[in-house]
Amino acid sequence: MDLIFIRIAFFLVLCLVCFVLRPFGLNPWLSAGLGALAACLVVFFELRVRALSLRKLFGAVIGSTLGIIGAFLISLILRSSIPPGPTQGVLQIFVLLLMGYVGLVIGTHKGDLLNLNALGELFASERSPGKRNVKVLDTSAIIDGRIADMAETGFLEGALVVPEFILRELQMIADSQESSRRQRGRRGLDVLQRMQANTQLTVQIVSDDYPNIREVDLKLIELAKTLEAKILTNDFNLNKVAHLHNVSVLNINDLANSLKPVVLPGEKMQIVILKEGKEYNQGVGYLDDGTMVVVDHARRMIGRSVEISVTSVLQTASGKMIFGKLDEPPRLEGTRGIELAH
Repeated sequence: MDLIFIRIAFFLVLCLVCFVLRPFGLNPWLSAGLGALAACLVVFFELRVRALSLRKLFGAVIGSTLGIIGAFLISLILRSSIPPGPTQGVLQIFVLLLMGYVGLVIGTHKGDLLNLNALGELFASERSPGKRNVKVLDTSAIIDGRIADMAETGFLEGALVVPEFILRELQMIADSQESSRRQRGRRGLDVLQRMQANTQLTVQIVSDDYPNIREVDLKLIELAKTLEAKILTNDFNLNKVAHLHNVSVLNINDLANSLKPVVLPGEKMQIVILKEGKEYNQGVGYLDDGTMVVVDHARRMIGRSVEISVTSVLQTASGKMIFGKLDEPPRLEGTRGIELAH
């Protein structure tokens, strides 16, 4: 809010100065209009600069500085090769604008390649453990709820950052007309309140936003770049996109899958067959952690607890699947009748 007042004050002061001083001998109101236009351009430039990451900002400064130095050297050549006059002045201004613009654009584009940690003690804050331990929370991770349990166990260190655009998305979900969607949104808000109430956690609400970016996932990625943070999520697509942008991701589903007990072929386990499988004569059950167990020749055992032998374990993107077989497959009734007849 303070920035808005500062921008308005800057706008009014520049308009007033131009109105009173009348640069170039123009009409006072025309001068004030030019001052207003200049103020708008300055504010627009400031908004664009604020959206840049620290690396891109330093890249832009370095690139524009090198461009100006190059333009100065070229101007020395122009002075000795072209007679003084309007032509020389126009060429010098053109070279200055061209080199400055090219240096600014290239420096901004290549700024992500800078290693701020190697620039000395000036950027010590970039190397601090607190900075590296910042984690940005995604909407899916908040609604999931397991993040609160993880944080309370002490396995998560550093600050947990929740941007305001994520809070707005949660509020929109909580205000949805659809009942299930509304419940998910309210659960996410409850999870945030629970985490804020925990004195051992550091939960920060930041107002950083990127108006020129519409997608929430891309805003999260840009914020993570700015804060040198990791994204905490269980969104598979966000995980892939973030890796393409060289942003580290902590995926809750990957953590949950890695913590599931290792099962080897040949092991025996007790499982309750709950439903029919996709293939013929299969039964399906679940372990306590939600791992699906597919059992051959178990269709007739639905609703019963059986002992099985593990035949194989399949790791998929959504988790593990265990395949097994009954130690003693039940005989078919027709087969039993034939045996009795003999």
